[in-house]
Amino acid sequence: MGTWNSRGLRGSTLEDLINISNEKYQQDRLGLIQKIPTPIKPINIDQQTRHITLAYFEQKSTVDYIGVIQGIPVCFDAKESKADTYPLQNIHEHQIHFMEDFEQQQGVSFIILYFSNRDEFYYIPFCDIIRFWKRSQLGGRKSFTYEEVDKAYQIHASRGVLVHYLEALKRDIMQRTEG
Repeated sequence: MGTWNSRGLRGSTLEDLINISNEKYQQDRLGLIQKIPTPIKPINIDQQTRHITLAYFEQKSTVDYIGVIQGIPVCFDAKESKADTYPLQNIHEHQIHFMEDFEQQQGVSFIILYFSNRDEFYYIPFCDIIRFWKRSQLGGRKSFTYEEVDKAYQIHASRGVLVHYLEALKRDIMQRTEG
């Protein structure tokens, strides 16, 4: 069981950008994506500020976001890296299994990865995630590199959407139907 503390909020800026993007998608009737809160059990609460100072995760979370884009079920996680590598230990095994099960139900799973050192966003399709994961399970690299990320899946701001991932999602779906 993990503990919660302020370091768990490191990705909140990325999540804020994605939340704003999802709100715009909903306003434009392009999709309905919800942020999935991680359930916690408060242990210590500062009585003066009424802030939680210690808590435990009640259960393993699945992914950060789940919903529907123009009739297509999607689930994804928001990740961030300050370096040109991304450690696979930051994608938990239960998340891989959830995304795999989601894919088996005709959904589309992916990760939005922000390379903060480059100020670049990428859509990482599930086929790449599982390939990197399996490689690590077979004794290979325990991370993947910026160079391994398909640059065709770079996400840009567009049409008032800060993290406009729909173009990358469309590319992913088209690749699946062609492949």
